Order: sequence, then structure tokens, then C-alpha cells
Amino acid sequence: MLTKEQLDMFKNKLLDRRVQIEKNLQDTRTELESMKNIELKDEADYAVASSETAVDDAILDQQRKELNEIELALDKIRKGIFGVCEMCEEPIGIARLEVKNFARYCIICREINEKI
Repeated sequence: MLTKEQLDMFKNKLLDRRVQIEKNLQDTRTELESMKNIELKDEADYAVASSETAVDDAILDQQRKELNEIELALDKIRKGIFGVCEMCEEPIGIARLEVKNFARYCIICREINEKI
């Protein structure tokens, strides 16, 4: 079981990351809006703009997924179940949580889950 200090540390890390992602999402939205106003001169410009938009969309999607994971982890902290594997209900190792603050599974269950 995690101590109050450890829970507070993870909560602060998750909150900091949430702020960073929200800023990234807003910055990317602003950038995409400004790109709509750019006049494309030829097919090469259009190809570059399309490629950049596809990359930005993929990044936005990944950031949204991470934001959802962060919200889930913060909710688990509120409910007192943070750091417990969703599969086996055993504690998730502190080392794993330090690498991935919003980990939902212990190492063993993560490997099983990825093979499914």
C-alpha cells in the first residue's frame, strides 16, 4: 500500500502532467486554426500541410488518451484504489508507477493484457 506522501507525490505529478497536456492540446488547436488561413501555393505545399496535419492529429489523439488515463488515475486516488492492479488486484510496484504514473496493471498483468 502506498503512503500518503507517495500518493501526494503521484497526485502532484499527474496534475502537473495534466496541465502540460492541456496546454499542448490548446497550442496544437491554435496552430491548426492558423494553418487553415495559410494560402497553399502548389501541390507540394498542400502535401506538406496534409502530412503535418496528420501528424498533429495523431499527437492530439495520443495526448487525449493520456489525459483520459490521468483522469482515471486521479479518480482512483480520490477513491483510495490508486496503485492497485485492475486485473489481479495486487499492488502495482512503486518503480512501475514512477515510470508510468497512471499505470493500470502490474507488470505481469500488463504483459498478459498486451497478448490478448
